[in-house]
Amino acid sequence: MTHSKNLREGEMRIALKFITYLIGLVLVVLLAGFLLPSTYSAQRSVTINAPADKVYPLVANVKAWKGWTVWNQRDPNMQLSYAGPESGVGAKWAWKSKTEGNGAMEFTAAEPNKRIAYALQMEGMTPAPGDIKFEPAGNATKVTWSMSGDAGMNPMFRWFGYFMDRLVGPDFEAGLTNLKKLAESM
Repeated sequence: MTHSKNLREGEMRIALKFITYLIGLVLVVLLAGFLLPSTYSAQRSVTINAPADKVYPLVANVKAWKGWTVWNQRDPNMQLSYAGPESGVGAKWAWKSKTEGNGAMEFTAAEPNKRIAYALQMEGMTPAPGDIKFEPAGNATKVTWSMSGDAGMNPMFRWFGYFMDRLVGPDFEAGLTNLKKLAESM
């Protein structure tokens, strides 16, 4: 009887130590999150051998995004819906995806052949502003896709912001590569 009681007490001590270490680790991660910058950004560029007036419509029209963004390619079963005009300010698309998450994007500014600005809202996250700029580069167009924002005081959003460039940068690169192929084939 005493042996089994001592065994249970030993198991309880081990479990209590484990829980204490786990709580300590969570607290360290949360506290470290407060030390991270609240702002985040990601940016990628590509030069497309086509004039801006051929590239811009592929970005300005929300329905055209499914032809070049990597998210749609990774989930061909993504459910898309559209609202507002097809292009320009107020154009909006939303998606539901088991692999890519649920979200919506709305164009907030549009300067033909120069810039599209958007607000990206992923489910459970704060809105993230971004833009795609078009700059002449001889007979080509330099296209720059950027996203930035402020995670505020939420330490978990700050951790997300800390890794933002590594999380979305490759998707921006793949999307811009697809946009380049599409625009140059027209």
